[in-house]
This record gives sequence, C-alpha cells and structure tokens, in this order.
Amino acid sequence: MPKFAANLSMMFNELPFLDRFAAAADAGFNAVEFLFPYDYPADLLAEKLRQHGLQQVLFNTAPGDVGAGEWGLAALPGRQQDARADIDRALSYALALDCPNVHVMAGVVPPGEDAQRYRDTFIDNLRYAADTYAKHGVKVMIEALSPQVKPNYLFSSQHQAAALQAEIDRANVFIQFDFFHAQLVDGNISGLIASLAGRYGHIQIASVPDRHEPDSGELDYGWLFERLDQQGYQGWIGCEYKPRGETRAGLAWVTPYL
Repeated sequence: MPKFAANLSMMFNELPFLDRFAAAADAGFNAVEFLFPYDYPADLLAEKLRQHGLQQVLFNTAPGDVGAGEWGLAALPGRQQDARADIDRALSYALALDCPNVHVMAGVVPPGEDAQRYRDTFIDNLRYAADTYAKHGVKVMIEALSPQVKPNYLFSSQHQAAALQAEIDRANVFIQFDFFHAQLVDGNISGLIASLAGRYGHIQIASVPDRHEPDSGELDYGWLFERLDQQGYQGWIGCEYKPRGETRAGLAWVTPYL
C-alpha cells in the first residue's frame, strides 16, 4: 500500500504556508514535504509538525539566487564553499525536523559552459554531503529535472541520475524519482520502476502533461502504484502537483489510501 506526503509548496496554496500543516493533517495526510524551509526557524516548523502529528519526509537544499537563474549550487564550479554551507544548513534543519531525506540541488549549466566541469563539481559536493549526512542517518536525494520545467539543469534523465548515483558511490545517495519529469523525458515509467528498483529513495507524482492531480493524463497511477508494491517500495510518495482548484476538492484520488 503506497503512503503519500502532501507537498506544502504546491498543495493548500489557498492558505498561508504555516496553516497548510493543519490542512494536510485534517485531509488525512500523515506526512509532508516542501521545497524549502529556510524562511522559518527550524523550531517553529518542528512545532507545527508535532502539533499536527505529521512527519517531515523531504525538503531541498537552498536554490541560490533564483532571480539570477540559479536553481541549486552543488554543481557550480567555484561555488563549493557556498554549496557546502547550504548542505550543512540543510542538515541542521533535517535534524531539527527529524527528516530522513534531503534533496541536494545541482544547478543550471549556462549555455556554452563545459558541462563536465559542472558534473565533476556535483559529484565532489555530493560525496561531501553523503559522508556528512551518513553520520546522522540522513539520506541524500538527487533528482533529474525535465528541460520543460528547468532548462539546462545539470541532468534531466533518470538514466543520467542513475549514472551520477553510481559515480558518487555512496550508500546513502538515492534517486528522487519524479514520475512527472521522468515521463516527459524518458517515458516507460513501469520499466524504470523495475530497472531502478532499490536505487530510488523517494517518489513524486503529478499528472502529465498538466502537473495537476494524478487522476488524469498520460499515466495510470493506480496501475503504477501496484507496480511499486510489487517491487517492495517502502518509501514515501510526494504529491508534488498543482491542484486544479481548491486542494480539498481534488483529493478523491488519494482518499482510499489515507
């Protein structure tokens, strides 16, 4: 039986962020994820989790200067000090929130730059993150982002993610397998579920191509959830989608699982 985490960066957006914890719990969720915690003190977020009986299961390292086109620093040559400061800061939040997974964001490769330099930098910083986090039992996630959503991100395919994971060569580094991005780039989600089994540590879902509730579009999610069960997947599935309207009105698809 799959278990689902509400993504508070996308869901319940009709409410202020700090009110979304209560809304997720009231809707029946036992876990949450979101993009970034850094606008709030860790102890405040931890209290929200305790108050509403929720488990934090994932968040990202800081994105950098989004206005300047950054989306993560871990792959950027010459920014190692900044990237590792973000990695350390994320760990402090993970420990405060009792969060088992942190997605370390790679970053964008500007056109004309040597992509291999960015790849090498990412591998070096991910080994630092993995070794640092392993001491605390925290897993590191890497996620391929489709060009339609984030052009020129360091890697876009699940196969590229798997190759990076192998080269990083750390037992606590896992693929963050986002079915939405994977369908746009790779297709064959059921095949990837089987071929990458044991290598992904967190999953995210949305309809394709609209990125709404996973109850329409190209993917038959009920069937894919059965494939995950067959593979013995025990991790969380993050609901990283943009509701078509008010969030509660679109939750019929998940009600049987909550």
